[in-house]
Amino acid sequence: MAVLRVKLTKSRRDKLAQVLWILNWVSVVTGVILFGLGLFLKVEINKRWELMAERDVHYVPNMLIAVGLVACAINFLGGKICYDCADNAKFLRWKLILLPYMVCTFFFTFSVLAGALLCYGMRGELEDALSLGLAQAMRFYKDTDTPGRCFLKRTVDLLQIEFQCCGNAGYKDWFYVQWVSNRYLDMSQKEVVDRLRSNVEGRYLVDGVPFSCCNTFSPRPCIQEQINNATAHYNYEPQTEELNLWMRGCRQALLDYYTHIMQSIGLTVLITWLFELSVLTGVRYLQTSLENVLKQGDPDSESEGWLLENSLAETARSNLNIIKNLGKCNQIDTADNGDPNINVPSSAPSTANYGPDNVPPKETTKES
Repeated sequence: MAVLRVKLTKSRRDKLAQVLWILNWVSVVTGVILFGLGLFLKVEINKRWELMAERDVHYVPNMLIAVGLVACAINFLGGKICYDCADNAKFLRWKLILLPYMVCTFFFTFSVLAGALLCYGMRGELEDALSLGLAQAMRFYKDTDTPGRCFLKRTVDLLQIEFQCCGNAGYKDWFYVQWVSNRYLDMSQKEVVDRLRSNVEGRYLVDGVPFSCCNTFSPRPCIQEQINNATAHYNYEPQTEELNLWMRGCRQALLDYYTHIMQSIGLTVLITWLFELSVLTGVRYLQTSLENVLKQGDPDSESEGWLLENSLAETARSNLNIIKNLGKCNQIDTADNGDPNINVPSSAPSTANYGPDNVPPKETTKES
């Protein structure tokens, strides 16, 4: 029994073909949108690529770009097919191509769905990449004279100013890295030398942060040195001065930023998937109804269209049998599981006529 069977007249088939032609061209536009969204996400990731660890986070934008290009090609072909299907004579040219086109479009729609799910599932890998990348950038913050790292100070400062954040998980992360370059340390001061010697790795660690961590909305001048020392500043309590520095870490700020982008893109891709699925359903009805018209022989007659010719269980069973038959074709028939290369001569005497002692009978000769 056919699944979701409907009856279509000649006028309804023509209207369905025209509507599908328009929807396929709209789908071409959605393919361009998917391509643009993937390109936008790739550019946004590349903007701060130096703040991310070497993780494979480009697979999502690359997939969106590929899906967008494939969507443009498939829907362009679908628009041409639906335009020609309004004429039964032109439909004959696409009859053999239509079924493979339907199969390819079916799997393509699920690749669009996979792209939407990847946008929502990218958060974990992105968080790990940001956590490791920001920690590395903070460690090289002081290397303004080292080729390949001299830009990191400017990049981190602009990041903290733009996103109003400080450190990796918070401003205290700066207490555990040397962010002041050795060229700006006065080695003649005993305090500086003692601080370098007190650290096992010889780093100059202070309870201070870069200027870019200062909260611009603070009512008092920014306190970025000796943050934990309440006696070093007048009328200062480190536990209550929350407006002095940005409290949020840059990892969380960037993660929220990229999560908002990916959720918006994921919702757009999900809507595109539903739209592509509806177009595929319409093309399926048009295909089956036109094939039934060819069987009836009257182009103006009423015909039936369906999604599946048989029930879902029967369709799955028939496809499974086809797969099994394909596997059987590759098997070699052997007798009693023996070696097929052993040839038994047909002239060998049969053991069925042997005597009880398993001795073949003697041949008798005729005496002359």
